[in-house]
Amino acid sequence: MEKNFKFYLTLFWSTFSLSAFTIGGGYVIVPLMQKKFVEELKWIDEEEMLNLVAISQSAPGPIAVNTSIMVGYRIAGVPGSFVTILGTVLPPLIIITIVAQFYTAFKENKIVNALLLGMRAGVAAVIIDVIIKMAKDILDTKDKISIMIMIISLIAAVIFDINAALIIILCGAFGAFYYNVYKKGARP
Repeated sequence: MEKNFKFYLTLFWSTFSLSAFTIGGGYVIVPLMQKKFVEELKWIDEEEMLNLVAISQSAPGPIAVNTSIMVGYRIAGVPGSFVTILGTVLPPLIIITIVAQFYTAFKENKIVNALLLGMRAGVAAVIIDVIIKMAKDILDTKDKISIMIMIISLIAAVIFDINAALIIILCGAFGAFYYNVYKKGARP
């Protein structure tokens, strides 16, 4: 794929439009990025996208921006990262600037409040869809250790209310040890 003006414009417009029309935060934009860059543009494969999302989740900062950085870098290096960052952060910046100008009018408007309430329900559905797809991908690998990590992480988060960052760090450390030290040592 040639990295010309049209390529960078497509990269920018893809992240800009996804960010502009995604309400609900980073976890909503991730499946849309997957659809755009994996299924439509075919610039990244499914497994690599999941890996980029996993790295993005473990890095500090908003997942939408982190994922954009990772996708942009993977597709076009440092220039791609800058293009996707710009495409991702400009829409919220523009929208928040406009909303801030009219905050008092929006604050008391029943129609706006009803609209936001309905959007929250839609966002919840999209997040549940992401969770189901990611869990299905893990189950499809039939890797017992990965399935065990997923189940233990779910129990730790839901039942014991352990901080998500701690769960991610521990799972990453365990995965690194298991797959790079223990499993390699067990091979003949």
